[in-house]
Amino acid sequence: MEQHGGGGTSPRHDERPWGSFTVLDEGPGYKVKRIEVAPGKRLSYQKHSQRSEHWMVVRGAGKVTLDGRETSVHAGEIVDVPVGAAHRIENPAGERLVFIEIQRGGYLGEDDIVRLQDDFGRATV
Repeated sequence: MEQHGGGGTSPRHDERPWGSFTVLDEGPGYKVKRIEVAPGKRLSYQKHSQRSEHWMVVRGAGKVTLDGRETSVHAGEIVDVPVGAAHRIENPAGERLVFIEIQRGGYLGEDDIVRLQDDFGRATV
């Protein structure tokens, strides 16, 4: 976690073309993020080779694509993304979609992403 004035820790926040994420907690083998997806935006269709993800939608509604299958998700619903599964979430609604993501695995770096499709020119295959 980043250190800020006063010696305390503060969540790490990052703006992305589709919205933003904030790292809420992390430790050996896990990371917890709060992810916000702006209306009409979607994350890359991607997969990870070293981590699984567990999402819980806390606000709004979205559409999840998991290995080619699309499903709608709403506040209170959970999505499990196994290691190696192609996945994406998008926000077709008019309000922000917010979900909590728990990553588990031996390596949780942002570079463990293979982007299969991307609306922002970042595809890696």
